Amino acid sequence: MSAPAAVDDEMTGSTAAPRRSGRRARVLGWILVVVLLVGIALLSLRLVSTAPSLAGVLNPDSPGPGGAKAIAELVRQQGTEVEVVRSRTAAATALEPGSALVLSDPVALTDDAVLTLIGEADRVVLLSTSTRMLDLLELGTGTGGLDSVEARCDRPEFAETGAVEAERMFTPADDVVGCFRDADGGAALLLAERDGAQLSFLEASRMLSNRHLAENGNAALGLALLAQTDHVVWYAGSFEDGDRVADEPASLGDLTPSWVTPAILLLLLAGIAAIWWRGARFGPLVSESLPVTVRASETMHGRARLTAKAADASHAATAIRSGTRARLARRLALSPRATPAEVADAASDRLGIPRGSLHDLLGGPAPADDRELIDLARRLAELETAVDTANTERNRP
Repeated sequence: MSAPAAVDDEMTGSTAAPRRSGRRARVLGWILVVVLLVGIALLSLRLVSTAPSLAGVLNPDSPGPGGAKAIAELVRQQGTEVEVVRSRTAAATALEPGSALVLSDPVALTDDAVLTLIGEADRVVLLSTSTRMLDLLELGTGTGGLDSVEARCDRPEFAETGAVEAERMFTPADDVVGCFRDADGGAALLLAERDGAQLSFLEASRMLSNRHLAENGNAALGLALLAQTDHVVWYAGSFEDGDRVADEPASLGDLTPSWVTPAILLLLLAGIAAIWWRGARFGPLVSESLPVTVRASETMHGRARLTAKAADASHAATAIRSGTRARLARRLALSPRATPAEVADAASDRLGIPRGSLHDLLGGPAPADDRELIDLARRLAELETAVDTANTERNRP
């Protein structure tokens, strides 16, 4: 090949490499833009929310921490049939004479629907309370919560329950029996008779959940409430089964301020503009070989001069101790991740001195000045020499 041809080939190769690098940079830039747009789109989709489910609160079929599958299985083991229903119609159909209706706070039902549902049962157990239900059933008023209380009532089913940590306390009405009372007269469990039905009212969202059922007397209280009949109908309601028309839950987009969407769009445009600006500002990368070799000793001396100039004795002591510990760990057949205390104890065993005498030397407080730093470095060097000597004498035949 002639000299001009060789020069042409070299020039062609040198210009082709930057072109390929430029195309690769542009492709990566557009990929980044697409990923950013997809991420913003996914974030925007989170603004659209569906109606939340009520089944997670003491759901008798849920094995999760907030579910109530554990207490439901315990009730079944006592010979009581537990039938889980998801609608008011199914609950009314499943109820038989003597059956117990178990439900949480029916927030999706109107007052009339709640009274109709409760009126179908001979025994009702409300496991989640609200001020609305207190007023609707005329049971009393709420006072507080999180109090450890004993049964303190004449009902035999609660005689062996033991203490429980009440989530909410109530002041019973005149015709309501209060159990699990505190010193102020508040009650955690309200027992009443409404329209011929025996009603039990208790805030048990925490006590009877799978996570806390084994604590205190929670399991015994749950059995006392739910295992008194041969048949339990557990109504696990949902918003789909509710009869509220005007009280539909607002979406997250309805609850957010009006400036959120314009702000997201503005940030999106600013991000695209920044990507375009930074991408167009720089040209293709040019590779350049730099045949420079820096010796390790020069790096070491340079760092040492910087440390001396900064008068940073503590930083220098940390570096010296770290190097000493690493070398001692190798000589004592320890792991590179051995702690300063482990290295100190191994060195003490090798030198035949009491353990703990080298802890301050290898991991103690940092020196306050250069004089203490020099003394620390001298003692560390002497320690390494002593360990090397002990190793040599130990390995000598």
